[in-house]
Amino acid sequence: MTDPRPLFTRATTQAAAVIATVRPEQLDGPTPCTDYDVRTLLSHVVGALTRISVCGERGDGLDVRMFVDGIEDDGWPRAYDGVRTRVLAAWASDERLATPVRVPWGEVLGRDALPLYVMEVVTHTWDLSEGLGRPLGLDPELAEYSLATAQAALPAGDSREGRPFRPAVPAPEAADSYGRLAAWLGREPLLS
Repeated sequence: MTDPRPLFTRATTQAAAVIATVRPEQLDGPTPCTDYDVRTLLSHVVGALTRISVCGERGDGLDVRMFVDGIEDDGWPRAYDGVRTRVLAAWASDERLATPVRVPWGEVLGRDALPLYVMEVVTHTWDLSEGLGRPLGLDPELAEYSLATAQAALPAGDSREGRPFRPAVPAPEAADSYGRLAAWLGREPLLS
């Protein structure tokens, strides 16, 4: 397996660009992640990146809540940029890839955990982009990588009990790589 950090960096950069487009009046809008409006999704994205930071800093990621509170409506880009800087520093050392980390699916080497976090960041960036009306083009290579990761990690059928993703749904015939990724993870686009 190749080093997932360059793709992780690209995924977090792409997320930062989409988050920078959020306007306060959009925060209560829906996302394809049906349990989350835009504000809750942003809270989860910042919380998840905080968890990944703690894993990279040799802490127990499971001790980190997957949501953050207290962010002002116009503060999401700053909050995300702060945790993005932290997570990239936490994973900068090659040693992190060869060291076990504790994540929700067990204790695995960093090189085995980070691809799933690439998938999470890329998927939630798509969710957010849909909720915001697709303000920017998204990197198709990140979606292809994330789809391959998702297909290797998650079963195709209904047996996703205990996992944070719904069963796969059929992808629209003309779906791009993000549409196929979203469908594999049980999401449907908000926009046609």
